[in-house]
Amino acid sequence: MQKMAQSHVFLSGIGGLGVEIAKNIILAGVKALTVHDTKHCTKWDLGINFFIHEDDVTSQRNRAEATLPRIAELNPYVHVAASTVPLDETTDLSFLKHYQCVILTEVSLLLQKKINDFCHSQQPPVKFISADVYGVCSRLFCDFGDEFEVLDSTGEEPKEIFISNITQSNPGIVTCLENHPHRLETGQFLTFREVNGMSCLNGSTHQITVVSPYSFSIGDTSGMEPYLHGGIAVQVKMPKMCYFVSVCLTELGSQAPLQIHVAMLALNHFQENFGRRPNIGCLQDAEEMLKIAMSISETLENKPQVNGDVVKWLSRTAQGFLPPLAAAVGGVASQEVLKAVTGKFSPLQQWWYYHEVPDYLEVSCFCLLCLHRGDRYDALRACIGDSLCQKLHDLNVFLVGCGAIGCEMLKNFALLGVGTGQDKGLVTITDPDLIEKSNLNRQFLFRPHHIQKPKSYTAAEATLNINPYIKIDSDINKVCPATENTYSDEFYTKQDVIVTALDNVEARRYIDSRCVANLRPLIDSGTMGTKGHTEVIVPHLTESYNSHRDPPEEEIPFCTLKSFPAAIEHTIQWARDKFESSFSHKPSLFNKFWQTYPSAEEVLQRIKSGESLEGCFHVIKTLSRRPRSWTQCVELARVKFEKYFGHKALQLLHSFPLDTRLKDGSLFWQSPKRPPFPVKFEFNDPLHYGFIVSTAKLFATVYCVPFTEKVIQTLTVSCILLLKHCTHLQVVQTDETARKPDHIPVSSEDERNAVFQLEKSILSNEVLETADLQMKPISFEKDDDSNGHIDFVTAASNLRAKMYNIEPADRFKTKRIAGKIIPAIATATAAVSGLVRLIFKMCISFCYCFLNGISFTIWDRWTIYGKEDFTLLDFINAVREKYGIEPTMVVQGVKMLYVPVMPGHIKRLKLTMQKLVKPSADKKYVDLTVSFAPETDGEEDLPGPPVRYYFVQEDN
Repeated sequence: MQKMAQSHVFLSGIGGLGVEIAKNIILAGVKALTVHDTKHCTKWDLGINFFIHEDDVTSQRNRAEATLPRIAELNPYVHVAASTVPLDETTDLSFLKHYQCVILTEVSLLLQKKINDFCHSQQPPVKFISADVYGVCSRLFCDFGDEFEVLDSTGEEPKEIFISNITQSNPGIVTCLENHPHRLETGQFLTFREVNGMSCLNGSTHQITVVSPYSFSIGDTSGMEPYLHGGIAVQVKMPKMCYFVSVCLTELGSQAPLQIHVAMLALNHFQENFGRRPNIGCLQDAEEMLKIAMSISETLENKPQVNGDVVKWLSRTAQGFLPPLAAAVGGVASQEVLKAVTGKFSPLQQWWYYHEVPDYLEVSCFCLLCLHRGDRYDALRACIGDSLCQKLHDLNVFLVGCGAIGCEMLKNFALLGVGTGQDKGLVTITDPDLIEKSNLNRQFLFRPHHIQKPKSYTAAEATLNINPYIKIDSDINKVCPATENTYSDEFYTKQDVIVTALDNVEARRYIDSRCVANLRPLIDSGTMGTKGHTEVIVPHLTESYNSHRDPPEEEIPFCTLKSFPAAIEHTIQWARDKFESSFSHKPSLFNKFWQTYPSAEEVLQRIKSGESLEGCFHVIKTLSRRPRSWTQCVELARVKFEKYFGHKALQLLHSFPLDTRLKDGSLFWQSPKRPPFPVKFEFNDPLHYGFIVSTAKLFATVYCVPFTEKVIQTLTVSCILLLKHCTHLQVVQTDETARKPDHIPVSSEDERNAVFQLEKSILSNEVLETADLQMKPISFEKDDDSNGHIDFVTAASNLRAKMYNIEPADRFKTKRIAGKIIPAIATATAAVSGLVRLIFKMCISFCYCFLNGISFTIWDRWTIYGKEDFTLLDFINAVREKYGIEPTMVVQGVKMLYVPVMPGHIKRLKLTMQKLVKPSADKKYVDLTVSFAPETDGEEDLPGPPVRYYFVQEDN
């Protein structure tokens, strides 16, 4: 991040691809960006540059100057400047040496070579990137100098492996804990720590060879002392060197990229020879470019075979522009910029191509492509034809989620003209979330003044700024079973496609089930850091999302969180749970209790009469300890310090002394279990003091105790209490399968003490005001640095880490884990959103089921039309006759309509369907599941496709 914030970048060409790159690297946070362009805004630009508006076209503003204020708004910490001076073969390039990275788009190949040679010759070299989109084809080239050191080739967190054994052998074999595969690769390096026995390994680094998923070798250990127990192996990220040359036209790798490479070179030669790109759809120009490609192929070392289709399609569409392709290429190019200035992640070496040859178009349709209409869609029309443009305009699209990918989707919708048809077409969006500060670095439709405004409404308004003709309907609903009246079957059947831009699996699964039920295509995508996925789900053609299972999210065992943390993630989650319990859950229960019992006197009377009041003990305990001043809040925080970081350690060591052994004779305290040691409070320790202040602030907020920063600063040692040790010890849970109990049992002694405390409070007139019976629950908010939430979690987590001798985490890492922030970067979301549009025509796989000679897929629906007097028996007979199965069971949702083994169900066969099942008021049908017996005896009955039963015959 620091290197990024010190980098000056030069970008030439602020058309459709250039603006994508500029947007991404500004969001990523470079120090300064200069955008260069000499062209004026035209209507053509309205369909490719989402920051150029109609008034810019009317006034014929320079593209860089028109775009400048809008891209500068994306990140106020990035200095953005515009340049309009000519850049050609005669330009003095010395000004470029002041930049760390130069990016070229829409620049001739000859000028690219000249600028690349200049950048390569500098010391240190200026990183050079060129990128182009020509119709349905694109390319990217990187040159980071003769030698370029990559500090971290993957960007992944270093792996930590808990060790169960190390052999005395050559080579020594390291075995991991059971059920904890190491997921390492041969050639990686590890350093060791906390190894008992073989102590010479601690602090040493070894290159490994993978032996199995649970073991690896590290070299000769035969001369070392015997291994005893414990130990952690930590992955060491080793730098690697990459080597580049300036623009090279012959060294490319496999045959397939060479074919596109040759086609691109032919296009460059055509431009040099004729001073223009080939005319749209012109067969004569396409033949001329094919001849050029053939001659170029003969000059190359490998003499690659020329792909005539690729060359001709490139020729026919080269003047056009495909916005989703620019989004994908722009995302990749921007990521290369980040690699160039940070040294993180392996860079491209050196050419990268992507093409989308439109095999769904016939050559004969290109007469349509030649017809420029003078509107914002001419660049798109040149690639896909007018008829497909119109289909895009007429689409009804339902977009669920307006976060990072959602914003990119809406931008693409606007450029493509989705939902702009005169009589058809509508984009419906929904997202229940509000905009947070942390969203601004990747959700590019939002600005600082939008914080705490609904995402969907704000995104809709921003989309209309890109294309004022798009019809967009925005909601703030969550798409779930509770909103099925809004997003009904009728709503889904009106949609041409559903697009999800979600951040959780559960919501994806639900929407997928709704799409399957209503036979609607679904486009799903997501990102995590630099990783991303796209999936197109088409009825009768592909699997559904639910056809495959995501790996379950790993939960930290309750006993690990409570008593045996082994990693910083455990202590952060523990601190996060403490926040939730102390400042949200308990205050909420406190308020709920006093809403039921409005006075302390009434509660005391009921308890004395022998009545059991749920939650009474915990409420009275909270009431008796209620702080009424800032000093008392500090005292309460000091109590928590002693409880969390002193008493807990003493309790564990009392239950399990350091020499405790298990039944097999092995030590109880061995990896991954770490013995805790009490933390002695030190007033001058910033971590200790920080915990007291942040905890006291939160208690003051919860208990509505006024405080100021001046009051906090006057905090002295005199109000930091010294407490006695715990007088009782609790049973320590060691079973990793045990779950956190829903209720903590209360002893009779505790109940008697509660009565005493409440009576004491009443007699001392401490509980007289209604305000005493109210607390202010706090909702965890990670993005407000002034509220102290992350301060508390960081201090509490690191104190617990210190108690267990775990490496602490800085505030940023703590915030990421505690706030469950999914790593996100604008480059990845841009690339993924672009690729979504480009894989529409991909076929994933069929998902067929063959039973009893019947074949059906998850997309099949069976339909039965009934009459007013149709009985359950009539329905079963109709299914048998129409679909050739023997029904054994009929179910409606969770309601069993007909199960022969159930008492009384045989009698139901005579009942009418009208009496057994009733549709909702707005439906004329019900969806049922009919099971049938398989051919093989002994197997369970199998469910068939959903059966939609209509109560009356529909009119044709």
